[in-house]
Amino acid sequence: MALIGLPTVFIDFLAPEKVQVDPKGGAQEGGRPLVGEPATADISGGGFLTASYDGCKITTEEQHEYVNYLGARLNGSFRNVNVPIPTDWWGPFPKIGGIRAPYVTSIPHSDGSTFSDGSGYSQATVSGEITASAALRAGVITLTTTGMDRRLRHSDWFSIYHPTKGWRAYRYWEVISAPSGTNGSYTLAISPPLREAVTAGTHVEFARPRFVGRFPADFTLPSVTEAFFVTKQDIRFVEA
Repeated sequence: MALIGLPTVFIDFLAPEKVQVDPKGGAQEGGRPLVGEPATADISGGGFLTASYDGCKITTEEQHEYVNYLGARLNGSFRNVNVPIPTDWWGPFPKIGGIRAPYVTSIPHSDGSTFSDGSGYSQATVSGEITASAALRAGVITLTTTGMDRRLRHSDWFSIYHPTKGWRAYRYWEVISAPSGTNGSYTLAISPPLREAVTAGTHVEFARPRFVGRFPADFTLPSVTEAFFVTKQDIRFVEA
């Protein structure tokens, strides 16, 4: 199964009412003692990510076509896509008009002109970069950030595009060290552990983190047509 050069699910077009992202299989029980609470141990690979796009309201002709495309591509669980994690409104992004903005848009060409339809370029408002190499399955990374309007504190999702494994999503569970200001050098304990080794200079993406995913083996996406051409569908993914 291909892991790089994949299309990304158009989550804005699907407009799910709720998105759930949950790591599964990150620990193993060691038996249940008399007190009833089992002993557990983490797994070095960190399990795998799952995501559910719940309540996708399919109303337009093109939305029906797009759902049909996802079913045609992903049913059978042997093809992959990039699965975005929407963190737009609570990520460490600056606010524009009182709303957090993971991207700035309408950026013109160097001569001030725009494309023929009046649109411009877009780019992420927050950037991160790995500053120290880390091995496969490493649970700690060091990176530097620019553009954030708050510190990394409790936890945020981010993603890294690996040369072999493609896009992989991570979140931190401890800030081991932080700069005196908002941006600068952070050392983070992450989960899941790195899916592939990283080198200094590797880009870290905070805007729309994503991971390579497929449909779970027990899930298919049917093509549904209801009266008045309005339907709601749930779409599930598991990390590939």
